[in-house]
Amino acid sequence: MRSNRPLSRSLIKLAVRLVAGKSRAHVQDWFPGLRLVAATPQARGAIYYRGQRVGDLICSAEAIRMTGSAIYIVGSGPSIRDCDLTRAETNSCILLNGALHLVPDHIAKPLAVAVEDERFVWNHFDLFERIPADCPCLFSVSVIRAICERNPRWLQGRRVTLIDDIRKPYGRARQGSADLSTLSHVRLSADGTAGLSTTPDVGVFQGGSVVISATQFALSFRPKSIGYLGIDISNADQARFYEKDEKVYSGVRKGQERILSHLEMAREFALEQGIEMVNYSPVSALKTLGFGYSDMFSRQKTN
Repeated sequence: MRSNRPLSRSLIKLAVRLVAGKSRAHVQDWFPGLRLVAATPQARGAIYYRGQRVGDLICSAEAIRMTGSAIYIVGSGPSIRDCDLTRAETNSCILLNGALHLVPDHIAKPLAVAVEDERFVWNHFDLFERIPADCPCLFSVSVIRAICERNPRWLQGRRVTLIDDIRKPYGRARQGSADLSTLSHVRLSADGTAGLSTTPDVGVFQGGSVVISATQFALSFRPKSIGYLGIDISNADQARFYEKDEKVYSGVRKGQERILSHLEMAREFALEQGIEMVNYSPVSALKTLGFGYSDMFSRQKTN
């Protein structure tokens, strides 16, 4: 099982932690060479790499244009093999990481793609060529930096929205629960380990899987329903639907409890807002949160 993060990145991560300390260890996400200018509702931001402007940052409301009432968050769990994604409405799916394999044969026009682990860039940068030129991209700081290291020209003309970790924000020191609890757009669990941001453009809670960040963005659009496909979690130690040979490391199974605690908060908020959350994977750990199961996308369903 391989991780495939360059050795240089591991060394930088260690060095930054030793020099900057725990409160600023996340400087390694943008060091060296990356500088971001945040987008606002009034103006686009910018991505600079080694002093050169290589792309824009835009708010999610400008980047993502819903045309229907549902948003489907599509992961790369093994259950995707048994789903017929052609049943999803055009421009309704947020694709996570390896779900890019579904473009264009199964999903011709995604609503957006979301990647927050830089290892995916190092392992599968060829898949980024599948992302349509006008498709909104939700990328973390470290993913943007890794893309710049691979090919900064790829970002030119792209509609990139920043996934900023609200606990470890770009350009600022680590934020504790006491700092976050004063923010009106933040919800925290009683023990402070899980959270939800109702304004994801200014930061999201990350919790071991990009599905958590994607959910916060999806909630901000107030759809009638949010559906989950291939968000299995409970069988994440098995090969993803597109992996045929060597499996790339995933920490999802190990971090299951943490992931579910964040999604539970999201579901509570969704219920308050009248937003339905639906699980379309028969093996998903989401069933333990009361998401249930719908066979709407099952290949075995004929009507």
